[in-house]
Amino acid sequence: MPVLPRRTFLSAATAAAGGFALACVDRTVGVPLLSRATSSLPLDPSSCGIEHVVVMMMENRSFDHFLGWLPDADGRQAGLSYLDSAGVGHPTYALAPDFQGCGHADPDHSYEGGRVEYNGGSCDGWLRVNDTFSIGYYRQEDLAFLGRAVPEWTSFDRYFCAILGPTFPNRIYQHAGQTDRLSNTPALSTLPTIWDRLAGRGLQGRYYYGDVPFLGLWGAKYLPISRPLDEFFADCRAGSLPQVAFVDGPFLSEATGTGPDDHPFGDIRAGEAFLNRIYAAVTASPAWERTVLFINFDEWGGFFDHVPPPAAAIPDATRAAGDTDGLRGFRTPALLISPFARRGHTAHALYDHTSVLRMIEWRWNLEPLSVRDRTANNLALELDFTRPRLERAVYPVPPVTGAFCPANPGLIASAVAPRWEALHDVARKSGWSV
Repeated sequence: MPVLPRRTFLSAATAAAGGFALACVDRTVGVPLLSRATSSLPLDPSSCGIEHVVVMMMENRSFDHFLGWLPDADGRQAGLSYLDSAGVGHPTYALAPDFQGCGHADPDHSYEGGRVEYNGGSCDGWLRVNDTFSIGYYRQEDLAFLGRAVPEWTSFDRYFCAILGPTFPNRIYQHAGQTDRLSNTPALSTLPTIWDRLAGRGLQGRYYYGDVPFLGLWGAKYLPISRPLDEFFADCRAGSLPQVAFVDGPFLSEATGTGPDDHPFGDIRAGEAFLNRIYAAVTASPAWERTVLFINFDEWGGFFDHVPPPAAAIPDATRAAGDTDGLRGFRTPALLISPFARRGHTAHALYDHTSVLRMIEWRWNLEPLSVRDRTANNLALELDFTRPRLERAVYPVPPVTGAFCPANPGLIASAVAPRWEALHDVARKSGWSV
C-alpha cells in the first residue's frame, strides 16, 4: 500500500530521535503524553466542519491480538511466551486458519480475571485463567477490512478500554462516562448519558441496534431515539444522519458462534465484513464530507496485550460499584475515519472510551458526565481540520456469515449468551420491539 513506506520512514525517524521520544514518556503510567502540537483545534468548535459523529463499538479483542503487526505502533505478536498455572511456558502463535476458536473456552475478561492477567502491571497472567486461545493472534493478511483500513487511516496504539472489566461496565462507560456496576448484570441504570446532554441542547442523537438494544439497560427512556440497524444504512444513503449516532450489531447470535460483532466464538471474517458495511455506508453517504466515524472495541476480551493499562480518576458511581484501583482495561483496536482524519497515521497519546465523549462534548459544547470525560484527551486532537480529503478507498472484503460453532455448543451457550438474553428480556418488558 502506498502509505506503508511513510510508516516505515516514521518508524525510522522515531528511532533516530530516541532521546526525544523518551522525554515524551509519562513514566508514572508508561504512555506518551499528549502534545497539543499534535493538532490545532479550531477556537470555535462549531466551525470545525464536523456535523456528524458515528461510533461503532465491536466486541472483545485486544490490540496485540488483532493489530500487533501494525508498523509504527507498539505492538507485539510472535516471540512472546507466557507461563500457565503449572509454570509451563507457552509461546504466542498465529491463530489462522482458525477464525473462531470453537475448541476453546471464552477468555476471561471479568473484573477479577482481568487483574490476574494484569498481575501488578506485568501483564503476564493470561494462562493462569485461560487456555492458549488467549495468547493467539491474527496477522494483517487475516483481516480483510482492518488489515487494509488501519494502515490507511488514523489508528491508536494507546487506546484503552475504560475499565479493567467486562462488556456491560465498558459499554456503560461509553454512554455515561462512568459505570454503576462491575459485572454484566442487567439491572436498570439511572446514570445520565451523552444522550441526555444532546437532548438538553436540542441536538439530535440516535442509537441503532441489531437485535438487543444496549440502551434497554435504561428501560424505555431512550426508546424515542433508537432505531433498528437497517435504518442506519438507510439514513446513510439519504444523508440524514443525526449529529451523534452510536451503532451496535446483533448480539444474540454470539451463543451459536454466528455473530458479526467479533466476540468469540464468532468468525472474525464475519466481523470484518460487517465493519466494511458500516465503513462503506458512511463513506458513500452524502454526509461523508462532514462526518467522523470512530470504530472501537468494548474491551480486550481476555486476549493478551503487553502494555499495562494506566489508572484513571474514579467517578463517584464507579467507586460506589466497588472499583478501588481505577485501572483502565487493556488496549483495544481503534480506528478514526473521516475527511479530517490523517492518513497513514498512528496516534501514540493516551485515549479511552471517554475520549469519544470528550470529542462530542467539545464539538457541541456539552457538559461532561463525570471526572473521566472531563479529564480525557480529546480524540479531535488527532484530526487535521486544515486539509480535509474526501477520497476514500473501497475495500474488497468478501461477505461472510459465521458458521455454527460445533465444538461445544453447551459451553458456548453458557459462556456467552446469558447477558444478552437477560438484557433482551429487560428491553422487551420495557416496551422495546425485540
